[in-house]
Amino acid sequence: MSATMKLKTLEGHLLSLSGFSKPKIEFEQYETPAHIAAVALYTIQTQFEGIENKLILDAGCGPGMLSIGASLLGAGVVISVDIDDDALDVLCENVEDMEIDNVDVVQSDFLNSDMNRWENYFDTVLMNPPFGTKNNAGIDMKFLKMGLDLSSDSVYSMHKSTTRSYIQKKIKEWGVKGSVVAELRYNLPSMYKFHKHQSKDIAVDLWRLHHS
Repeated sequence: MSATMKLKTLEGHLLSLSGFSKPKIEFEQYETPAHIAAVALYTIQTQFEGIENKLILDAGCGPGMLSIGASLLGAGVVISVDIDDDALDVLCENVEDMEIDNVDVVQSDFLNSDMNRWENYFDTVLMNPPFGTKNNAGIDMKFLKMGLDLSSDSVYSMHKSTTRSYIQKKIKEWGVKGSVVAELRYNLPSMYKFHKHQSKDIAVDLWRLHHS
């Protein structure tokens, strides 16, 4: 299937995927909603030709919403990395259900120095990193920095809009270029005991970062 697939068709495919069976709070596991994943991937392909025939890394891939969406939009190969075996089991089921053959799964901590063997290796790095709340403060920026190290072209990453000025500061610090390429609404369902509300609407930026 090529990138000419309609946005609604892509979203329809993604809606059929299974999510986390038992989300783990220590990994801040929240699924990327199908609508957000579809809009993000569609933007990356139609505006920047960042998916079709590209070598793609999905960092912290979870059950594979971005990996599978990228595959459906014509990615060359997608490498999907996650620390959590259970999430990768769901991803493998999703890949099988969709009859996709260009997604390779790697069980690893994305922030482990082993990942450096892939320096500048990927055309496009996709991520919806942990937001960096609770016990993981700053993890979103570590993901972003690692993504930049492993990409030869661009990193596309989702972050709360409230962190926009902080990310702009980090981009300057790192000497890379970056801009918000889409503004999205993320409906965060109440998944963990400490959530007081049924669901929460969060403004999310899709960032594109690149070296030149």
